[in-house]
Order: sequence, then C-alpha cells, then structure tokens
Amino acid sequence: MAEWLKTSLIDIVELIGGGTPKTSKAEYWGGNINWLSVKDFNNENRYVYSTEKTITEEGLNNSSTKLLRKDDIIISARGTVGELAMIPFPMAFNQSCYGIRAKDGINSTFLYYLIKHSVRKLKAMTHGSVFDTITRDTFANIEVSIPDIETQQRVAKMLADIDDKVENNQRINKNLLEQAENIFNKYYDVAINQQPFTSVISVLGGGTPKTSNSDFWNGEIPFFTPKDVGSPYTFQTEKYITVDGLGHCNSRLYPINTSFVTARGTVGKVSLAGVPMAMNQSCYALASDTIDPILVYFYTLRAVDSLKHKASGAVFDAIVTRDFNTELINVLPETDSNTVLELVSPMLEIVHNNSAENLRLAVLRDALLPQLMSGELDVSDIDL
Repeated sequence: MAEWLKTSLIDIVELIGGGTPKTSKAEYWGGNINWLSVKDFNNENRYVYSTEKTITEEGLNNSSTKLLRKDDIIISARGTVGELAMIPFPMAFNQSCYGIRAKDGINSTFLYYLIKHSVRKLKAMTHGSVFDTITRDTFANIEVSIPDIETQQRVAKMLADIDDKVENNQRINKNLLEQAENIFNKYYDVAINQQPFTSVISVLGGGTPKTSNSDFWNGEIPFFTPKDVGSPYTFQTEKYITVDGLGHCNSRLYPINTSFVTARGTVGKVSLAGVPMAMNQSCYALASDTIDPILVYFYTLRAVDSLKHKASGAVFDAIVTRDFNTELINVLPETDSNTVLELVSPMLEIVHNNSAENLRLAVLRDALLPQLMSGELDVSDIDL
C-alpha cells in the first residue's frame, strides 16, 4: 500500500466565504436560488436538498454570497459549528458558513468524509468572545493524511454507498408515509361518526425519575422527550433510564407503535415508538383499547393542527388534557378501519424496518470512518 501524504487541511481545500443580501430589498429574495444557512443542515444526510430561504439573481449579484458548485462542501462555522453537507446542485449561502472546494488531486466525496472525520478536532479548536467560530487558521491547524486519488475514490465509494442506501430508505419511507396518510384521509373525510378524541383514545402521561439518583439513570430503557422526535419512528433517545428508574416515575413502558405527541414548548410533534420506551412529562402517549395503534397515529395526525392552535401558556405553549377532551374526530366504521389497516400496516412495517436498518448502517459507517481515514483497512479490492 502506497504511503499516505501528511499535510494540513487548508492545503487541500479552497475556502469560500458566504454572505446575505440586504433583507430590506424585497427584489433580492424569493427567487430560484437556494440560500443555505445553519438551520438547513440535516445531520442524517450527506446532501442538503432544500433551504428555508431562496434569493434572486439580483440578490446574488448584489451581496457577498457566492454560488457553490455541485459536490462542493459546506460547513457551519459560527455558533453551531461543524454541521456538514455536500451540495447536490448550485446553491448560495450565508456568512455563518464556509464553502469548501477540493483542490486538484482531491476527490470531493473523500474530502467530505475526511472533514467529517476531523469535525471533532475542528470543534475543539473553535474560539470566539461571544460564540464559537471556525476560522481559516482552524483548517491550517488540522493535520490530515491523503492517499493517492484511486484510493480516495475507493474509500469515498465505500462510505457513500452506505449513505446512499440510507437516503434511499428515507425516500421510500417518505413515499410510503404519504401514501398511508392519503389512504387514511380518504376514509376519514367521509366518516360521519364524530366523537370526542378522548372517548376512543386515552391520553396518558409520563414522568421523570429523580435526576439526583444515579441508580435511576444510564440504563437500557429509552426515555422519550421532545428532543427525541423521529420521522416517524424513534429508536434512540438522548437519555436512558434503568428498570429501577422506571419504577420510580409516573411513566409506564410504552410498547412499539405507541404515538407520542409533544405537549410543552415545541408542541404538536408526533412520533411513534420504534422500541418499547418510557416518556417524560412534557409529552403525552396516546393509546386505545378499541383502535389499533397504527390508526391511533393517523387520528393523532388529523387532530394535531387543531391541538397546536389550542396550545397556550404564560411562559411557553402547552397542550393540556382538556384540549384533547374538546377535540372532535371522525371515527371510521369497523369495516373501513379494517380496510385501512390492511393497506397501511404493511407500509408502516416497511418504514419501521427501513428506519431500523438506517440506524445499523449509520453505526457501521461511523465505525468504518476512522479505519478508512487512517488507511487501516485495505480498499484495493473495491471496484470503481
């Protein structure tokens, strides 16, 4: 195996600064050019495909923003630093990010994974009087090892194939969820049996074990909070509790396919339990003795917009139990429920399985990344 060249990260990249067109100029905004900011990054995907804001050609030409090319890289450099993505088509971006372009002899996809591997070092070198900042000097202080271009391409292919599979599963899931929701809505919209939400679906609470008791925490039971909302399934949570912790809080262990709705702060986010998990008091779990959990999920989706409008609070928005009591839903007749369930249950099962596979793939990719970036794994047999 050929020796890898040691160099600094700054020597193999071109750094490109961004900018913001004047917000007071309406003619600079709402055009067909995507304009990236930190909030547009998606940690789950290599590429970022859409942005909250767009600009016009006039906005591009009358500001310091630049247009990144396909397969350029972008990194958040101020405040929330180290968010990383590749560009699938030309996009502009703001001054809180750097555009990164591979120099000659450097494969763009390899460079993306090399920087991904170096993000922890980049974050450790950030500085700033008000908030963390990545500067050009940060890139100059990161030492990396670079193989020949063919090895770069093989390493990039091995990692990109994993990420491409993840993104393909996400596309399949998105399509299946849209189909399933459309099927449910078709029957829901013609149902005439209107009943209070809580007459057919129970609203259950959660609770938090004492944080001061270490015996209650860092166990194996996922502990769902509003931070853990999945799309739609949640498999992993930021915090975990022990069996003892579950026995000393107001949450039960909710089974797979339980619907959770966030009820305080950011209200109205709906998620499905991908594995059995407990839940804190900032959420509600929704369950029924007569309605299948999959249908409970779709009933909840129909009710959630109205629930969000009811949310109010002196300090932050909150959904309370009486909001569910006054919510009316169209209850499907049994024959229609069975028909819908027969159609959508297999779809949700595929979504669940794809989501679980994506977690396994992410773990595999993250385990391979340091070994591939160090040359520890031989990639000479990978076909390009």
